[in-house]
Amino acid sequence: MEFLESHWHRPDESIWEVRGPRRQFTYSKVMAWVAADRAVKAVERSGLDGPVEQWRALRHDIHEEVCAKGYDADQGTFVQYYGARHVDASLLLLPLVGFMSATDERMVGTVRAVERDLTRDGLVLRSVEDDEDVDGLPGGEGAFIACSFWLADNLVLQGRHVEADALFHRLLGLRNDVGLLSEEYDTNAGRLVGNFPQAFSHVALVNTAHNLGRDAAPIKQRH
Repeated sequence: MEFLESHWHRPDESIWEVRGPRRQFTYSKVMAWVAADRAVKAVERSGLDGPVEQWRALRHDIHEEVCAKGYDADQGTFVQYYGARHVDASLLLLPLVGFMSATDERMVGTVRAVERDLTRDGLVLRSVEDDEDVDGLPGGEGAFIACSFWLADNLVLQGRHVEADALFHRLLGLRNDVGLLSEEYDTNAGRLVGNFPQAFSHVALVNTAHNLGRDAAPIKQRH
């Protein structure tokens, strides 16, 4: 936590480990908020020792900055990094970690933008394909399977259960003959691509299965 307090404001490469310049990525700031939030809850709920007022203030400051700088009011969406104009699939994690309600108009707009700008044949790309300045790589990768499960989770939280269930079963249909998933799916070639098998994809599958189940969904509790 001491390290976080003095380093959370620094630019980095974010979740996709981009090869372009370091930036103030919205996802990274939200993960710093998650760390502060869980530290606060470790004191409040588990009785552990810690400067909880200091951590509450840190949590508040990070949240305020993300909402001020990571959100584009003109577009009505959160953006990939401060000052950007486009969304990133990692923004779908904001409600899943408890940062903001999925039904908040800012997240509704963000999910809508992901569906509009980052979906290919119903599956979700990590980020815009033509922005080599950020990623440092040419476009053309497949849809990212974990991100598609994250979209299903958001649909659950927004009450769009039929769509969430349909997307979940679409993703289940991508598995190979022994039930494994890769990192990505090439919708043009109709085949799994990227790292295989990919734990990231399977963790997302299990989470979405729980969230669609009849019992209390983990994201709803965190939400």
